[in-house]
Amino acid sequence: MKKNYLILLLLCSFISLKAQKKFIIPDSLSNKDCNYFNEKINYKESDSLKERLYAQSWLAKAKSERNDTQMALAYKSLIYKFDKKLRHLYADSSVTAAKRTNSAELIGSAYMTKGIVFYDRKEMMKALDNYLIAEDYISKTNDDYLIYKLKYCKALTKYYLGFYHEAIALFKECVTYFKEQNDHAFVNSLYSLGQCYSRVNKYQLSSQINQIGIKAAIQFEIFRMKSYFLFSEGVNQSFKHNYVDAIKKLSLALPDLKSNKDFANETLAYFYIGKNYWSQNQKEKAVVYFKKVDLIFQQQNYISPELREAYELLIDYSLIKNDKKAHLLYVDQLLKIDQLLEYNYKYLSGKITKVYDTEKLLQTQRNLENSNNSITIIGISTTAVLMSIISFLVYRHFRSKKLFQELMNRKPETIQSMASNNTSKETELDINPEVITAILKNLEKFERNKKYLEKDMTLAKMASLLNTNTKYASKIITKYRNKGIIEYITDLKIDHIIELLKSDNKYRIYKNKSLADEAGFGSTQNFTRAFKTRTGISPSYFCTELNKSVAVNT
Repeated sequence: MKKNYLILLLLCSFISLKAQKKFIIPDSLSNKDCNYFNEKINYKESDSLKERLYAQSWLAKAKSERNDTQMALAYKSLIYKFDKKLRHLYADSSVTAAKRTNSAELIGSAYMTKGIVFYDRKEMMKALDNYLIAEDYISKTNDDYLIYKLKYCKALTKYYLGFYHEAIALFKECVTYFKEQNDHAFVNSLYSLGQCYSRVNKYQLSSQINQIGIKAAIQFEIFRMKSYFLFSEGVNQSFKHNYVDAIKKLSLALPDLKSNKDFANETLAYFYIGKNYWSQNQKEKAVVYFKKVDLIFQQQNYISPELREAYELLIDYSLIKNDKKAHLLYVDQLLKIDQLLEYNYKYLSGKITKVYDTEKLLQTQRNLENSNNSITIIGISTTAVLMSIISFLVYRHFRSKKLFQELMNRKPETIQSMASNNTSKETELDINPEVITAILKNLEKFERNKKYLEKDMTLAKMASLLNTNTKYASKIITKYRNKGIIEYITDLKIDHIIELLKSDNKYRIYKNKSLADEAGFGSTQNFTRAFKTRTGISPSYFCTELNKSVAVNT
């Protein structure tokens, strides 16, 4: 019996969505109800074959009983128990089943889970879209725990996107709420808040939060989190240039990170230890840790924007040692990494400071390969690469010129044009038409008075200015401005700067930092990224071409 049971469990690990439709509950579980399976599944044990069997049996039981509530919950359990490639399909199925129940709590929870799936896939805007839908439903419930769980999810996404101040506001709310409700959630919120503070250069606050977190982890016997707060403080001390203390704390945290198989934070620990040694001019020690970063990249294909610098330093070290083989190896690795970062972290691409840009790396790669190949191969490959680069540069030049001209010819959007053809939409929203009219008038006033230029303009703050609640504000902006809240505010800021640059030449000598401040952005990086997203060109290119066009016409 034990042998047969093991075979059945192994088969479960390879089953797909299609096979799920044909799944038959084992005799030993056929008389169990849905609550039994719910209680048996521990979401912390994602690799348990037995729990996969429970999850599949749960879904099969729920389907046989036509119980939509249990189906939605069973699909959610499958998200955590099966291949990541199937998670978005299970999330869709969970939402579909939840909608049939008409339960605001269940539907909101399903959309939140779908957002988490997108977050794990690094599709942050889709994650936020699902969180906003979840908020519409969850706000109708009295489930405070679900409300704050959603706040935590939104905060993590905003942290990823670089909206650190917005993330801090949400994490602070979570810390206050979870302190009395859930020990684990409270400690996790403290950990995330401390990381946010270090990213906005509030190192003292970060240290205070990390100390509180360590005490809380010990008090609530969540001992694994003690190492995470040590890790966070080690990174924080790295930013403060306290190299010796940073290395000590990161080294103390490393064994637990490795024991937890947390290769992401393990890699970051190696990187910051190496960087601290490098800053003390102990390059040989630093390189040992940078090579550990590369080893994990080779094994796990894991990389993040801040780890990119490790490869730049490895390239520098290979030049110092005149090691051509190592030089070529790390140039190749960095080219691969840039491709991955562009795909997985496109919203952060503007934040990455690159000593070695792609064209420089390609040139280096060619030079190194040239010394190892025959003259004929060198000539053919070099010509092909050069032609590709030239073609790309020519294409980029004319594309940028075209985008600049389109930007110059574009008329500024007026409040009337933004609101046109939308009067017929009032009946499409589940909001009193008179309320819609009042909010739209306040929205026009908001745009006319350029309130969007204020820093840290959140949905809650905007709703207050519109004299309404966040749910109505979100729905009306989505419907009448055809954009999400973040995109709406960001586009208004960028359009304002574009018109300033066109109309007043004094702004054309401003640095990007000053332009970012003028538009109310929290950081220069966020501004330059938003400008390029909105226009297709960088602000510096736009200013340069604008000055050229003015010089020609004078």
